[in-house]
Amino acid sequence: MFWSALIAAVARILLVVLFPFSALDKIFDWKSALKQAESSFLPGGPILLIAAALVEFVAPFCVVFAWHDRLAALLLALFCVVTALLYHEFWKFGDFWRRGASKGRADFWDFLKNLGLAGGLLLVVFGSPAASLGGFLSHPLSSSHVYAGATPTIAKPTSGG
Repeated sequence: MFWSALIAAVARILLVVLFPFSALDKIFDWKSALKQAESSFLPGGPILLIAAALVEFVAPFCVVFAWHDRLAALLLALFCVVTALLYHEFWKFGDFWRRGASKGRADFWDFLKNLGLAGGLLLVVFGSPAASLGGFLSHPLSSSHVYAGATPTIAKPTSGG
């Protein structure tokens, strides 16, 4: 049980590791992040950016520490899909099939990476046998209890007779 909990923790860390760094990048390069946020049709650039940074900073810790992890993973999955659709519009560029550097192809790979992250995060939300759509909807703040029973135990000696 210890090893499966350790593997689950490492997998969760690897799944969400980029989000806090992305939030920090938004903070340290506010001007560029705001320019990107305002490039979509959504209003509220600075507020949108602050909300994105908060989600990217808080939700990964919830996923790793299994505290409302299913809701946090769902928020991150939705965040990934929305950012893929709004900011990686590979279909808008005519250079997708051109040899060499291509803005369209670069955005295509970022688009697919966002969708892949969303898929991995949805496994946190719905991937365990205990996690069903009905279970999630009836208890959205519940945890997946991924680390339950992970404490190593010392076997009791048996009496040999």
